[in-house]
Amino acid sequence: MLSAMALATPTAFATAATSTTTPTVPGGVSAPAVQAPAASAAPAVAGTAAGWAAGTRAYLVISAPADIAAAKAAVAAKGGTVFASYDAIGVIVAHSTSTGFAAALRSVTGIQQVGATRTSDVPADAYSPALPANPAQSATTLTESNRWDMTQIKADQAWSVSTGSPTVKVGVLDTGVDDQHQDIAPNFDAADSVSCAYGKPDTRSGAWRDVDTHGTHVAGTIAAAKNGKGVIGVAPGVKVASVRIAEPTSTLFFAENTVCGFVWAGDHGFKVTNNSYYTDPWQFNCPDDLDQAALIEGVKRAQEYAEGKGSLQVAAAGNSDYDLANKTTDTESPNDSTPTTRTISNACLDIPTELPGVVTVAATGSGSGKASYSNFGRGVIDVAAPGGDGSTGVYSTLPGGKYGTKSGTSMASPHVTGVAALIASADPSLTPADIRSRLASQANDLACPASDSRCTGTTANNAFFGEGQVDALKAVGGGTPPTGKYFENTADVAIADNTTVESPLTVTGVTGNAPATLKVGVDIKHTYRGDLVLSLVAPNGTVYLLEDFPNSDGTDNVAKAYTVNASASAANGTWKLRVKDGASGDTGTIDAWNLTF
Repeated sequence: MLSAMALATPTAFATAATSTTTPTVPGGVSAPAVQAPAASAAPAVAGTAAGWAAGTRAYLVISAPADIAAAKAAVAAKGGTVFASYDAIGVIVAHSTSTGFAAALRSVTGIQQVGATRTSDVPADAYSPALPANPAQSATTLTESNRWDMTQIKADQAWSVSTGSPTVKVGVLDTGVDDQHQDIAPNFDAADSVSCAYGKPDTRSGAWRDVDTHGTHVAGTIAAAKNGKGVIGVAPGVKVASVRIAEPTSTLFFAENTVCGFVWAGDHGFKVTNNSYYTDPWQFNCPDDLDQAALIEGVKRAQEYAEGKGSLQVAAAGNSDYDLANKTTDTESPNDSTPTTRTISNACLDIPTELPGVVTVAATGSGSGKASYSNFGRGVIDVAAPGGDGSTGVYSTLPGGKYGTKSGTSMASPHVTGVAALIASADPSLTPADIRSRLASQANDLACPASDSRCTGTTANNAFFGEGQVDALKAVGGGTPPTGKYFENTADVAIADNTTVESPLTVTGVTGNAPATLKVGVDIKHTYRGDLVLSLVAPNGTVYLLEDFPNSDGTDNVAKAYTVNASASAANGTWKLRVKDGASGDTGTIDAWNLTF
């Protein structure tokens, strides 16, 4: 979680590529090295945006979907305007300058709930949003290397089996994403990206860009490209789309923004979404408060809609070292005006983190112990993942082609999202419930520390780590890591129409013949793989057929691992991946391939 949306101030920092430490702020994200981040222009001055007036507040108006038309009419009759409407779930985003608007609407038959989404005015920028800046890009001389967080969840071993499928789309609901970044651009899905700031989809090109640095960092952890430079994401073969739900200047995530984001995720086929935030301005939303009850219901309906469309939501648990299973006080709400201390109970929810169906993620440090700041809770935490702690943070992408470290459950959540994307890649038929179940069953148990009595439960499932730390290798079907030598060729080879091309790979230092279980990893970008026949050519000229795709297979790309009985061929020498394109109209590239002996 981040900035003012976090549950507390954890040990958090960010560094630029020069390793200059920047100021710490709450929630697993730090203030930008330069005072103003690459963000939008300042909001319009009061009165300059048509339709906006001082004192404008936002509300969620809830009705049965069948009554949505009547609800819209009631909004207008009681002094409001419909800013956005999500008819399929019966949720309206209404604006009004009337202080009695919510009370008046609650008396209307068919209106189930009404709730103010903030305790501050809606910015004038909502009526004429400025586009975020498109930052200038810096080239990098950094080369990919194994990082502690990826090693800890065995992502580096998983890549030799599968990097994930480009047919799997992951939504980053956050501060936005720098789509021009050299490590993000190859996997970025602009067509399905959007801004949901203020609760209404803004599909203008670039509206999805980062108004901070947080979302770009998260996106890199999920799916930074395996391209020989910078960093590698957990699932570097999947696609990422940006759904900016943070508003500029404040970088707050209000309920209407989250509703918009989840509905967009469902309608645009996102298999997984990452949610490293809580819904502002309330740290916890309590059902005995009329406003907060409506926010719970609206976000819950949107999450259920997305899940019903096949989308799993993964969310950060928060950074207050707080027991979510034993809530007593909230000292940080509302964070858009003046926070006060209030007494709460477990009925009060961190949304979307504690909604049914959402995977709640705690953070571990290097070495798999609980991160000092991570929230916890028996029966609340589902799984854990690396989030960094102290001087050891998670290294990932930053806007402008840069890289840096951050710590927080915000950084743990995208590791789980990446593993979920690998699970979905391995079996596209899986439902959100199936993926949720596999995340839990494949996680590696982490025992409670003997020195901390707050960690209750068993080694298999406890308050600090839930079902345990996620495992990327198991997600791709590799129960045990490869033990043999690994060789890879990442040089691109163009595949033209009606041609046969080969990519060579020299193997040295392996005694005797190749194994009967030689692993062949293939990453090919092609717009119609039904044209392709893949073969492995041994140094002695023996040809091993990997796959002859059916002519009717119109799927894009090949991201698969094959097992070949190559025991009749000597291991050392030059192996070749042979790709035959047998038709016209579609071309591609051998991006990379590998052998594990």
